[in-house]
Amino acid sequence: MPSPSHRNVRTRPARPSNARTRHAAEREARKEHGTPEKPTTPKRRAQSPQRSPTRQRAPQKRTRSPDRRSRRIVVEEEEYDSESGSDRETRTPQKKRDRSPIRTAQTRRRSPERKSKKFVVDKKHKRSESDTTARSSNLLSIDALAKLDALNEKTGGQVKESEKRDKAWSEKKTVKEKIVTERVAKERVKHRRKSDGTYGKVERTRVVSGPLLEEGRSKRARGGYVSADERKGKRRFGKKCWIAFGIVGLLLVILISVAIVVSKKKSGPSGGSGSSTSGSDPSNNNLNGVSEDDIPTAAKNTILDPFTWYDTTNFNVTYTNETVGGLSIMGLNSTWNDTTQANQFVPALNKAWAYGTMPIRGVNLGGWLSIEPFITPSLFNTYQANQNIVDEYTLSTLLGPTKAAQVIEKHYSQFITEDDFASIQAAGFDHVRIPYSYWAVTTYPGDPYVPKISWRYLLRGIEYARQYGLRVNLDLHALPGSQNGWNHSGRQGPIGWLNGTDGALNAQRSLDLHTQLSTFFAQPRYQNVVTIYGLVNEPKMISLSQSAVVDWTESAVQVVRKSGMNQTIAFGDGFLGLDKWQGQLQGISGLVLDAHEYTIFDPNLIGMNHTAKVQYACTGWTGQMKLSEDTTSGFGPTLCGEWSQADTDCTTYLNDVNAGTRWEGTLESTDRAVAVLSPDCPSKSSSCSCSSANANPSSYSDTYKSWLMMNAAAQMSSFETAWGWFYWTWTTESATQWDWKAGMANGILPSKTWNRNFNCTSAVPDFAGQGLSENY
Repeated sequence: MPSPSHRNVRTRPARPSNARTRHAAEREARKEHGTPEKPTTPKRRAQSPQRSPTRQRAPQKRTRSPDRRSRRIVVEEEEYDSESGSDRETRTPQKKRDRSPIRTAQTRRRSPERKSKKFVVDKKHKRSESDTTARSSNLLSIDALAKLDALNEKTGGQVKESEKRDKAWSEKKTVKEKIVTERVAKERVKHRRKSDGTYGKVERTRVVSGPLLEEGRSKRARGGYVSADERKGKRRFGKKCWIAFGIVGLLLVILISVAIVVSKKKSGPSGGSGSSTSGSDPSNNNLNGVSEDDIPTAAKNTILDPFTWYDTTNFNVTYTNETVGGLSIMGLNSTWNDTTQANQFVPALNKAWAYGTMPIRGVNLGGWLSIEPFITPSLFNTYQANQNIVDEYTLSTLLGPTKAAQVIEKHYSQFITEDDFASIQAAGFDHVRIPYSYWAVTTYPGDPYVPKISWRYLLRGIEYARQYGLRVNLDLHALPGSQNGWNHSGRQGPIGWLNGTDGALNAQRSLDLHTQLSTFFAQPRYQNVVTIYGLVNEPKMISLSQSAVVDWTESAVQVVRKSGMNQTIAFGDGFLGLDKWQGQLQGISGLVLDAHEYTIFDPNLIGMNHTAKVQYACTGWTGQMKLSEDTTSGFGPTLCGEWSQADTDCTTYLNDVNAGTRWEGTLESTDRAVAVLSPDCPSKSSSCSCSSANANPSSYSDTYKSWLMMNAAAQMSSFETAWGWFYWTWTTESATQWDWKAGMANGILPSKTWNRNFNCTSAVPDFAGQGLSENY
């Protein structure tokens, strides 16, 4: 390769393009005149005629003149010249490739009139050839000179033809190369209409470099050029562009609308009222006056660092590491007000509630701090059946610690908010039952659950209840090892509480949890608002040792009382039947038996027709409550902690994720129930269908709506013969007949808990005679 710098390099006359032909002519001329040929050696040039023969040239690397073409180019031109004229005219000269890695933005562009360097060199070769021929005339004959002249004339013609082709090519296409953030982009020269009506090339401005953009010294967001119209404030786009933009915008609107409709359909046909994770992110404005430097280094990125919280709404974000019973008070304010009344029929929080004579009208906040698939199916329905995501345990395992914390805390934040507590008060409720799980307090080795985050949401929920005059029934819904093996205990499968290898260990862990919890809620701030304290939700005593459960319950009561908590303690009936508790735990004061009453999980009740179900609610539930309240036939103080107006088990995931139903006879054997493979609806036939039962409530007939309202009123009336009731549940994503909020909106539940148009002293109509189908 020639050196990039050719200054101070001696040059020789340029060799003509037809060098081999000229040399051959010289040799022929020497032969005619008898002149001997000069000896030549390979790889070394013969000395010039003008150079002294005695002068020896020192060995050195050859340096080619910049004006001299290589032998390879000359050979290629000879081959090119040998082609036909038509071929030469149709052949397009190939553009020389720029081999430099980066060209500057000021790269010069050859004008169409400027000849390429290649052809300028050819002209120099032509002049040099003439000079050389003149100097060597004494050696050549007249015939040899004639041959040389003819050859030079032919070469000159070829040069002219090449110049014409190059000029035509240059005029046809001009390419401008520019640099944009260290890359070369090629584009055609554009023309636009100028303000004077003429057309001309678009002016280009200097491309803004990356460093300038990073420093904020340019308003250009990306590389490229700025047109003159843009600099003058004129619009860049013509009419056709704006039409295209309009069409694209219209298509986007249509696609978004379709997506919204599909999303609504996917959320379920039953028209639930809740949403688990679809709301907007909280603003967390209360962090504006707090500095991250106020958080001790040891507490940063821990559960006590409010800057790691997804939602800080209505939390006290001033850092504190103070605990009570080993449980943090972070997020709480130091003052509270217990003077609020839930409604005009009940006392304010700082006044005593006469349990047993004043009925409880409460609602559960199910599926919030203890996740249940049928309440929030959106957390589970995105997975394949073979992934077996059926509960909070498997969901948290699949997501992993970080993702699980993000997904589940967002659910905590959005599924139940302050607006829900305000609506609960407005609906006439006076109590709320708040289910929560043990991982609000701690987790154990091997647990995948999100630890402790739900604790602060539980505390905030209690403060919201206080704000609206609602008393709280704290319900520990999930214990270590699972007390029933159902999905709402955290882990579906075998029971590991008071059972199995770690049964005793998990029983003791549960007592330790109650030590912490009861110590915390024994504080004066909770004495008026947390009025019922639950030990364990639904222990499956039909699968456990009954005596072991009773013994554990006695121990738990002692732990709670020892902590200084004097509130009423609730324990579950364990599905034994209310009459089985007569004589059990009756020597302990301050207890209430918690019964959960449903017709749809009992094969003897789900098959009743609509009229019979209302009659059973009036007579059956009322009779059981009265027997249980009587200490000679039952335990004594009794409340109904869960019930619903649903008359089928058709709700998606109600019998576990991807399980069937009793109603249609498609229920496979699960941890919750034995298989039911023949239809259990009143007709006991293939006509039993869940399609109507799961339909949107707007399609319900007036007769069916009337029945649903009557069924709910009958149950409320029965449970109020004892301590009262808590409806399951306040809100769901898609299960209307389990959703008080959606039931009110659709006219199948009363707008006030005390506004009822039916009580059990009235006659129950024949709904089948009114045309109500018994198949849904």
